[in-house]
Amino acid sequence: MHETLDCTDAGIERCAQIVKAGGVVVFPTDTVYGIGCDPHNDAAVRRVFAIKGREEKKPLPVLAASIGDAEKIITLGPRGRALAEKFWPGALTIVAPLKDRKISQGVTAGKDSLAVRVPANRCVLGVLKICKYLVGTSANQSGMPAPKDAQSVLKSLSGFDAILADKEPPAGTESTVVDVSGPDAKIVRQGAISQDAIRKVLADARL
Repeated sequence: MHETLDCTDAGIERCAQIVKAGGVVVFPTDTVYGIGCDPHNDAAVRRVFAIKGREEKKPLPVLAASIGDAEKIITLGPRGRALAEKFWPGALTIVAPLKDRKISQGVTAGKDSLAVRVPANRCVLGVLKICKYLVGTSANQSGMPAPKDAQSVLKSLSGFDAILADKEPPAGTESTVVDVSGPDAKIVRQGAISQDAIRKVLADARL
C-alpha cells in the first residue's frame, strides 16, 4: 500500500523523507504527473524501471531545485545556461554533459550526459528544496499516455511508496527536450516550448 499525501508543508516533508529513505514517490509537476526517487540510489532507480515496465537502456531525466543545483550535476555550458535562464522553472528539459559521477548508471544508461529540468510546480519544488534531486519520469506504464491527474496514475501504476496529490492539475503537455551535449543544440522531443522560442533564445545570445 502507498501513502497518499496532500500538497501541504507536512505532506511535502513526508514525501522528501520517503525519497531520502530510498523510496519511490509519485508527484505533480507543471507538465504531467511524475514518478521518481533519489537518482543516486541504484536500488530505488531499478524499482522505477520495474514499476513503469521501462527498458533499462533508456535513460531517465532528473529534476533539480534550481539552476545552481542543476550545475552541480551537469555542465550546462553557454547554450544550456542561456536556455535555463529563460525557461527554468518551466517545461524545458536540457540534456548536458554529466558532472556528478555518483548519479546511478541506471539513470544515465551508462551515457556521459544527463537530462535535467527545474519544474514550475510548488509541490515538487518543495520536495526538491529538501532532497535536491529527483528522478522525474512520467508516472505511467511505458508507452502509455502521460497522466494529468492522480486518479489516472492510480489506475495504471502500483508498487510505489507514496503519491503527493495536488488539487491543481498539470498543464498536460510534456516538456520539450533539448540536447546541448554536442557541438549543436538539438531538439530531441517537441513539447510545451516551441522550436522557434528555443532558436530565438540561442540567436539572441549569439550561441
